[in-house]
Amino acid sequence: MNQIELSQILLAILPALIVGVVAFYFFSSYNKNEENRRRFLLHRENQKTALPLKLQAYERMTLFLERISPGKILFRVKPNSDDKEAYERLLINTIEQEFEHNLAQQIYLSTESWDYIKTAKNATIGIIRKANQQESVTDADKLREVILKNLIEKQSPTEAAIAYLKNEVKRFI
Repeated sequence: MNQIELSQILLAILPALIVGVVAFYFFSSYNKNEENRRRFLLHRENQKTALPLKLQAYERMTLFLERISPGKILFRVKPNSDDKEAYERLLINTIEQEFEHNLAQQIYLSTESWDYIKTAKNATIGIIRKANQQESVTDADKLREVILKNLIEKQSPTEAAIAYLKNEVKRFI
C-alpha cells in the first residue's frame, strides 16, 4: 500500500468517524436527559405521597406542643393529691408519654424542627421542676399557681417551637 491509497482510505473513513462521534454525543445527551426526566418524574410522584405525610407530622407535633404547653397541661392534668412532688411527676410523666407517642414523627421533620421540639419539651419540664423547687411552693395547687405566674412574665418554650414549625411549613406550601 502506498501513501495515496492510505490517504484515500483515511478520507473515506473520516466522515464516518465524524458522524459516529456526533451520533454518540447526541445519544449520550439524549440518554442523560431521559434519565433526568425519569428522576424528576419519580421525585414528583414521591412528593405527592411524602408531602401529606410531612404535613401530618408537623400537625401532630404542633398538637404535641400545644398539649404540653404549661398553661394547657395544668388545666388538663389535675393533681391527684396535695403532694407537690407527686404532681410534678404526674406532669412530667404526661409530657414524656406524649413525646414517646410522637417519636416516629421525627422521620418526616427537619433536624432543626426536631431539635426545637425536644428543646421545648425539656424547657417545659425544666419550668415545672424549677417551680417545684421554690420555697413558696408547699402543695400542688401552689405549684400550679407559680407555673402560671411564670407564664405571664415570659413566653412559654412551646410557643417558640410552634412559631418555628409554622415558618418551616410555609416553605413547603
